[in-house]
Amino acid sequence: MSKTRHLVDPEIHPLLEMPDMDIRAETLQDIRDNPRIPLSDLPPPPFPVTDAFAPVPGGPDVKLVVINPPSEKKGRAALLHMHGGGMVLGNADMAKVGKPEIALEHDCVIVSVDYRLAPDTPFPGPQEDNYAGLVWLTENAESLGVDPGRIILYGESAGGGLAAALSLMAGDRGGPKIAGQALIYPMLDWRTGGPEDRWGNAHTGEFIWNRERNQFGWNCLRGDYDPVDERKGWFSPSLAEDLSGLPRTYLSTGALDLFLDENLDYGRRLIDAGVPTEMHVYPGAIHAFEFVPDTALQAQSRADFKRGLQRLMG
Repeated sequence: MSKTRHLVDPEIHPLLEMPDMDIRAETLQDIRDNPRIPLSDLPPPPFPVTDAFAPVPGGPDVKLVVINPPSEKKGRAALLHMHGGGMVLGNADMAKVGKPEIALEHDCVIVSVDYRLAPDTPFPGPQEDNYAGLVWLTENAESLGVDPGRIILYGESAGGGLAAALSLMAGDRGGPKIAGQALIYPMLDWRTGGPEDRWGNAHTGEFIWNRERNQFGWNCLRGDYDPVDERKGWFSPSLAEDLSGLPRTYLSTGALDLFLDENLDYGRRLIDAGVPTEMHVYPGAIHAFEFVPDTALQAQSRADFKRGLQRLMG
């Protein structure tokens, strides 16, 4: 019997009826090969979207999906996007749905990174792919009509965690300057759902992305890495000891999302470190709640994100 169904906003109950994904090593490739909603079934982007490739030191070039709407404006902002999928699923082509509309609305460029997935490529492979995407975007800013001082990192779920990790990497390496980070229910703490879970919240994580799936994703990413060295925050941003100097942050999450507690804690720590931070927690919201169309929660989160992104863009 469900413990939290009565707390879920009734408008997003269609999400509760979706069959659970049995994500484990034996089923992972089949889930990748047979997504619930194939991209071919979705409407095409409203303008041409192109691919580019960025060199990755020690690895194959990483594909980038470049969403560059027609514009006469120079010095536009750019979003470097990292997709969700629990570190083990998804691809950058997912950005062809929804992201072109964001690019048009804000007259900005969006570049989505097709980072390698775990467990095929464990830490730090995906992080290095995203860093390569950031370097590529910075080096190609002029040809894209982008101001390299207006680059914002953006991701949902695992992508939000990878965006937070990239902010830390760029700072630690003295890499490209980042103007902001937009973290949508980010996957930040590898301990959540495991024996070292710091929260044990009885009202989060029952639906869509639960503790077992979370641990599977993190263990795939971890491989044989022991997160105790200076790179531990690149692996799991919640482990970073110093958040000072990070860029302005927009962070949103659901009150029933598995990531609620780690998101609140990260936002509090950002504020304590002097980072301008905007946080939103949506009541009755589970993971991926905004995918149910025409709901009050979706409208509210979209309006908040629009205003928050405008503030990050400056």
